[in-house]
Amino acid sequence: MKEKTLSVSAIKEGIVIDHIRAGQALKIVRLMRFAAEEKRVTIGLNLKSQSTGLKDIIKVENYFLTESQAAQIAIFSPLATVNVIENYKVAKKFQVQLPETIAAVLGCPNLRCITNAEKVPTLFIVEENNSHIILRCKYCEKLFTRDEMREKV
Repeated sequence: MKEKTLSVSAIKEGIVIDHIRAGQALKIVRLMRFAAEEKRVTIGLNLKSQSTGLKDIIKVENYFLTESQAAQIAIFSPLATVNVIENYKVAKKFQVQLPETIAAVLGCPNLRCITNAEKVPTLFIVEENNSHIILRCKYCEKLFTRDEMREKV
C-alpha cells in the first residue's frame, strides 16, 4: 500500500491555489502581494503531481480572492485551481479563467512605452496563440510572453 503524507499543513479558513505550473508560485505571490497582506502564506515548490509531474501550491490563511484576482493568476498558470477553505474543508473549488485584459498589475517590458515614462496605468490585452499566452500592450502595441513580463514597481 502506498503511504500518503501531507507536504503542507491544513488551514482553517482561506484559499489554496493548487496545480500551479512549477516555478510560478513565487511570481504569483509577488503579483498578488500576499506577503504585504500580513497573512500567513505557505508556498510549496516543485511538489509531485500525477497529471503534470511537478506543481507549485500556495495557501493563504484568512484571505479570499476576487474573480479579478483569480483571473490574474491564470496569466501565469492557466490550469490552476482555487480551493476556498472554510472550517478546514473545501467549501468551493474552481479553475481560474483567463481574463480579456489585465490592468495596472504588470509593467510593460518595452522601456520606450509611455507607461514607463509617465504615470499611466498599464493595460494588456490577453491573447492565446497555440496554447501560449501572449500579452499585447494597449499603448505600445508590442507583444510579450508571460515570462517577459516585469513586475510593476
